[in-house]
This record gives sequence, C-alpha cells and structure tokens, in this order.
Amino acid sequence: MSKQKKHPQGTIAQNKKARHDYFIEHKFEAGMVLAGWEVKSLRAGKAQLVDSYVLLKNGEAWLIGCHIAPLTTTCTHVIADPLRSRKLLLSKRELEKLTTSVQQKGYACVALSLYWKQHLVKCEIGLGKGKKEYDKRNTEKERDSDREVQRAMRH
Repeated sequence: MSKQKKHPQGTIAQNKKARHDYFIEHKFEAGMVLAGWEVKSLRAGKAQLVDSYVLLKNGEAWLIGCHIAPLTTTCTHVIADPLRSRKLLLSKRELEKLTTSVQQKGYACVALSLYWKQHLVKCEIGLGKGKKEYDKRNTEKERDSDREVQRAMRH
C-alpha cells in the first residue's frame, strides 16, 4: 500500500472485528457518496463499522450496515437514516476484480476503516477469506507472544 497523506483528523472508524474474523489479502480504497448530515457526523466521529460489509450488485459496490449517527444540531427537515446503504466509488477494474474474487474464489468483501484523505471520506475495503476458530486462537497466541517479547526487550 502506498504512503498516504491523511487529514489531521485521520481515521474516523475501524472494523477490528473484520481483521479478527478474516485473513485480509487485498485492500482497496473507495470513495463514498454521502449526504451533508453524514459528513458532519463523520467530522464529529459518530460512525461504527462493526457489522458492515460490501455488497456487489449490478456493477456497483454498496456499503451496508455502516452506522452513522445523526447529530442533534443538524437540519431538522431531513429524515436521517443512520443505517442506509451507501454507494462506494471504485474504478471499473477494481469492481471487476472484487466481483470475480467474491463469486469464483469464495472471498468476503468487508469494510476495514473509514478515514479522511484531504477533505474526502474514504473507505478501505478488504478482500479476505474467513478464519476458522483455531485460526483465531493461533492469531491471539501469536499476538500475546509478540507482546511478551516486546515487554522483555523494554526491560
């Protein structure tokens, strides 16, 4: 992944559960189609990606399950739906790669994080295979042993 210049505000939300449940093999950066109230909420950090995933249909990518909580100070005449499907903006080549991987190779397409890139909101999409229960335990054991090594190095 290339070195990105992130907005001073940086990461808005991360999906830590996705990295726990999947072996992420490829990452993609997608733009998002947002309403005005959603951008204000994202600036305030009111987003959750916990149960979100990417649905590919009719040659388009949609972010489903992303919860953006509306602010109480925003416009009152707009009916805000915090769980609405949001369109993701990807190039045709990226969409084709995602679609073929999901349909033929059995990959899952999940949202990993939301972040600022200059003044735009970007969504990092991960293409990965699901982990089995024993894989998750092995990952936790590796993480714990790495932590122990770091502690020993510090002292």
